[in-house]
Amino acid sequence: MELQLSSTLLENAVTELSRLPGIGRKTALRLALHLLRQEESVSDRLGESIIKLRKEIKYCSVCHNISETDVCAICASPARDSKVVCVVENINDVMIFERTGQFRGLYHVLNGLISPMDGIGPDQLEISSLVERIKENDIEEVILALSATMEGDTTNYYIYRMLGPTGVKITQLARGVAIGNEIEYTDEVTLGRSLLNRTLFADSFKH
Repeated sequence: MELQLSSTLLENAVTELSRLPGIGRKTALRLALHLLRQEESVSDRLGESIIKLRKEIKYCSVCHNISETDVCAICASPARDSKVVCVVENINDVMIFERTGQFRGLYHVLNGLISPMDGIGPDQLEISSLVERIKENDIEEVILALSATMEGDTTNYYIYRMLGPTGVKITQLARGVAIGNEIEYTDEVTLGRSLLNRTLFADSFKH
């Protein structure tokens, strides 16, 4: 049975909070009531931080990761290996790989995976920009670090075919990441080992 609230203001707040992923109306109500019990400054800071995030956040012109500048801190860092690019599905995956401490190259965020069932094709992802990036820069290796799912494998193969003419070395995570697993649900130790023990993508076609 849906919650019926006596206050229109509370109802509006609960409705908006419940639009967030993983937040149902009961949880949204608890959050709204919690904010009401706090000092007004707490709600002010929360609101201001969200508005500032939405208005001022940018996407890196090189790798499409979130950034506060045109080029993100990772791409701009002279300490990173600019000859190696790790291709990931989304921004969250960048954060996960960074936590492993095992990768010192650069990233390329696709912002999704090819999924015909969901109406997502290659043109809706950052694949063409990846191809141009490889063609225009002195990149020696591309690591395909996508989830070991049907969509991930489909996207891996498509990128492999698109990058074939460039002659760049193309590798993939070692299968320490179990088939069917998404990157965000893989522990950092396993992910780090899979990155260090990556294999040539072409070898996945050999029997």
